Amino acid sequence: MSLTFSLAHLLGGIILLCAFLQLSQRRLAAMITLYQLEALVLSAAAFWQGFAQTELNLYLTGLITLVIKAILLPWALREIVLRFNMARAVETALPMAVSMVLGLALIGIAVLVVLPTTMSSVSLTREDLAIALSVVLLGLLLMIVRRNALAQIIGFLSTENGLVLAAIGMPDMPFVAEFSVALLVLLAFLVVGVFLLRIREHFDTLDLSGLEEIERRGR
Repeated sequence: MSLTFSLAHLLGGIILLCAFLQLSQRRLAAMITLYQLEALVLSAAAFWQGFAQTELNLYLTGLITLVIKAILLPWALREIVLRFNMARAVETALPMAVSMVLGLALIGIAVLVVLPTTMSSVSLTREDLAIALSVVLLGLLLMIVRRNALAQIIGFLSTENGLVLAAIGMPDMPFVAEFSVALLVLLAFLVVGVFLLRIREHFDTLDLSGLEEIERRGR
């Protein structure tokens, strides 16, 4: 059991570290690489939980995560970066140091919220939920502090990784719930990709600060 706990915590910690390091990156290529590593570790966490809980559904979740999130989505994101020539640094709404401090604060809040309210739960579930909530909050923070639409999509995908991490850490989670989350994320990504193309065609930029300036002038 100690090995189960230790490896699950290690994988969760790596996912949390990837989500946190995304706040320190200003180039999309680095953010995509960190997201891909996050998804790869998430798939490994699903496989390990499947072994620990003796659940075939979790193996299927790990396979879906590996194919869709660790392979297909990063490939699509890199294609968008190449097509739109978005190699330059992404503007941030807050200084990098402030974003990192806020990220640490959100991790602390997640731990303070989850651990006291789940005293009756299994230790592994409690700590996985704390890590998962931290990943979700960091993804939301990334969406707030980045002005580039594609960077915000990466934040959204990272948030969803946190939700999947919470799902695989909870025993007896129905596979249909995990599969529906992955399917909805893929559909949402396709819809957002269409919107990105339309925005680029009309405004020749994916920097949302420029769109806000156009909106203010229109008023």
